[in-house]
Amino acid sequence: MQVSISRALTGRVARWMRGLGAACLALGVMAASATAAQAATLTIGGKNFTEQLILSEMTAQYLRSKGYDVELKNGLGSVVMRQGMESNQLDIVWEYTGTSLIVYNKVTEKLDPQQTYERVKELDGKIGLVWLNPSTLNNTYAFAVPGKIAREEGLETVSQLVEKFRANPKMQFAFDMEFVGRSDGLEPMEALYDFHLERRNIKQMDPGLVYTALRNEQIDAGLVYTSDGRNKGFDLKVLADDKGFFPAYAATPVVRREVLDANPKLADELNALAAKINDENMRDMNAQVDIDHRSVSQVASEFLKQEGLAQ
Repeated sequence: MQVSISRALTGRVARWMRGLGAACLALGVMAASATAAQAATLTIGGKNFTEQLILSEMTAQYLRSKGYDVELKNGLGSVVMRQGMESNQLDIVWEYTGTSLIVYNKVTEKLDPQQTYERVKELDGKIGLVWLNPSTLNNTYAFAVPGKIAREEGLETVSQLVEKFRANPKMQFAFDMEFVGRSDGLEPMEALYDFHLERRNIKQMDPGLVYTALRNEQIDAGLVYTSDGRNKGFDLKVLADDKGFFPAYAATPVVRREVLDANPKLADELNALAAKINDENMRDMNAQVDIDHRSVSQVASEFLKQEGLAQ
């Protein structure tokens, strides 16, 4: 009897130990999966102009300080960056609400800044792209002219620039390589302001060269970004978009949904970063790179430290 009881106990203990082992193995697999998800490399994308180089570099440094493994791929065109998100080659980008609304989602309805954000959040959410909290940085387009010319001729608005062009149809306008062909670009703006540029009036160049050409008065007017530090640094007059052509372009972190699911803290961490970025400090950072010729990496690092986001 005692032997039978001992055997029964031994068998029960063995079964319990096997069950415990299986449970531990299962927990180990779950833990390993969770660790693998957390440890998976996050690929950050960025576009090919100064502000985007700063934002993407800043995000990479910030997330590395949080323990993430990060790969940075910047210097991309808008469409290429979007394709990278949709094909799962990029995980995190800083996108502008107006760009997604008009270029990617083909929405032509005029919306205010909050409506624009809500619409792109809804539309992009359907394809697994999550818009987090927007920053207060609104980097919309604008036309600018040399400050000296603006003061001499009293230029304040785009409508006044158009009137000047009608009187002098040989004027030269500079644009980046994308704007002339974009659905939210030159053609619909010409329709709204009732003017038309011939090929001889248009110079397409790298965005940074537009500012230099304006400063040197090599062109009459050029397309600029409102948050660019060179507007002030190069004494450029940013003209008021008096007919309201350009929509809001709020810079916002956008992340693939499965990446957020695998990294539960990521949304809050990126929202904390977005909350620190605004028009003023972005103009200052842009100026440090474009005018003072400081490195993007150094400018991004100093900002994170000043804002208490990194050691």
